[in-house]
Parts: sequence; structure tokens; C-alpha cells
Amino acid sequence: MGIFDFLEQKTKPVVGLDISSTSVKLLELSRQGDRYRVESYAVKALPPNAVVEKNINELEAVAEVIQSVTQLAKCKVKNAAVAVAGSAVITKMIEMPAGLTDDAMETQITLEADQYIPYPLEEVAIDFEVQGISERNPDQVDVLLAACRRENVDLRVDVLDLAGLQAKIVDVEAYTMERAFSLIAEQLEDQEDQVVAVVDIGATMTTLSVLVDGKTIYTREQLFGGKQLTEEIQRRYGLSTEEAGLAKKQGGLPDDYESEVLEPFKDAVVQQVTRSLQFFFSSSQYNDVDHIVLAGGVASMEGLPELIEEKLGTQTSVANPFANMSVSPKVNAVSLANDAPSLMIATGLALRSFD
Repeated sequence: MGIFDFLEQKTKPVVGLDISSTSVKLLELSRQGDRYRVESYAVKALPPNAVVEKNINELEAVAEVIQSVTQLAKCKVKNAAVAVAGSAVITKMIEMPAGLTDDAMETQITLEADQYIPYPLEEVAIDFEVQGISERNPDQVDVLLAACRRENVDLRVDVLDLAGLQAKIVDVEAYTMERAFSLIAEQLEDQEDQVVAVVDIGATMTTLSVLVDGKTIYTREQLFGGKQLTEEIQRRYGLSTEEAGLAKKQGGLPDDYESEVLEPFKDAVVQQVTRSLQFFFSSSQYNDVDHIVLAGGVASMEGLPELIEEKLGTQTSVANPFANMSVSPKVNAVSLANDAPSLMIATGLALRSFD
């Protein structure tokens, strides 16, 4: 479900572009029947502080990386789908008369929006989607209202424009995660009524999304990520950010790295997952989840799912949205498999081609 469809002209296909705090990830999918295929993909690091906590700071620097990632992927598609962070979006479920046309609904929402949104309306991008008949009143429909500071949307539109692409869809990360999860759900046993926690551990941010029956019921962002491991490697071994990042991926660090640096970091990840889930339990009717899915760059760390499973007693797996997809010959399948857990948002965006 894409929230900010006022940008969409129903031109297909779109390429999914995930602009995170440390990199730009591009993914293009095609579909034949009910089978998807990865047509192109690439990941490229961003310069330090070009994006801070998912806010674009340096338009030109980010646009250059987007151009570069498009060339790397040999992607010809010019229409793109991007996302804003869930923390930048206010969502609210409201009830409206069932017989209203979309235009009438839009007029009424615009007139009443200042009741729900704590910003001046001229600074806000608003969209809505009808969810279905209200359980409380059959004459009313439940409508999901979403609002985001317009500058958050405009910056993404502008940076794509600068990179020679067109923003056709601006989505919300939580909903892109939900859409990508539909591909993961097929891989889980006993899907019905399952409570699944998707823990997306990126470079600077960890996002917990809890889904029941494939629908998001809770999301929470926390400042924690793989950057903390990189910084500890830098500090302990006197390396630059780049050297530490490479060493983290390729190895070659001193013998004490495993016991002194890596194991404590893994323990910190387990603590973050535990804490995130505790926040969820304390604010909902649930006190358990059936399955944990790890996503983000940290997810592919060796032994992490086993450690979380052991400590929390909950079945844990690593996200791979491409498990049942075919791959174009121009895509490096090994790299794609390595990057799969960190491509959930890009996947959810690329799936917008098939709405």
C-alpha cells in the first residue's frame, strides 16, 4: 500500500530505490505469471553525513550516488519508487460516510485534516486509503490517513530529479516492509494468524515491524546499528572508517577480534531485539511472537539468528525476499544473495510496479 500516491501517474514499471543513512540500494523486478525475476540491482555507499537518520543533507552527493548505482545496475527504467521513514509519517484511522466518492472524501479530509495533524497544512503532504467497512458502524468506512512534512517528500523528489529519474511513488518504509514480507511469509510454516517480528538492523537504525496475518500492527525505530561495530573496530585497531568497514566484511583482523569485539556486539544486538519486543509487548495485547525475521545489513552476520533463537527461545530466520525468484544473467547472483536481507525496503518499493 503506497501512501503518497499523489505522485503516481500509473506509469509502470518503477525501480525501487532505498536511500538509507549509509547507502543507496536499487532493485528492478519483472513478473511473468506469479513468478518474479530480478532484472537489475546495485548497492553503493553514500559519503559520510550525506544522509543523517534518513534525512537527506546533501542533495548533490546523494544524486551522484543514485546516478552511479543506476549505471552499475545497467538499469534503463526512469520511474522510481522511494520511501520516507515511518517516524516522519503520522498515520491515523478515521471513519467517514460509506457513500462518498474519492473526490468528495478528499475534500472532506482536507477540510478536517487540521484536527489530526499537528503541522500547518501547507507544510504537509496528505494521502488516504479506504480500508473497508467499519466494524462499529456499517454506514461508515475506515479510512487510513497518512501525513508527512512536505519537505521530506520534496527532498526525495528533488534528489531523483537531479539524478535524472522521476519519483512516481513516495511510499512509507513500514508499508514497503509489509509488502516485501508477503514474499517471506510464503517461506514460513503455519502462516495463518502468525505474529511475526521483522527486525531490520541497518547501519544506524533498528526498526521493529510486527505483523499479524501479514498486516503491520506495530512499528518502532531505535538508534542502533552496524555502525557501532565499525566504530569499535576503528577505535580498537586504529583503522579509518573505510578500512574498518572492509575488515568487518572481509576479515583479517587480529585474533582477539572475535572474543573482544564481535561477540559483545552480537550480545548488544540480542539486547536490542529483546528491548524492542518488550516495548511491543507492553503496548499491545501480545506477550509473545511466533517467529523473528532478521533483515538489514547486520542480519547476515554469521551465527546471529542462532544466538537470538537460543536466547529468546523464538524461531529466527534471515530475510531473503528473492528465495523464489529467478535472476537475470546480468545480475551477480552471489552478491544479490549476500545483500538480500538488506534489500527488503528496495523489494517492497520495486513491487509497486505490479499494483
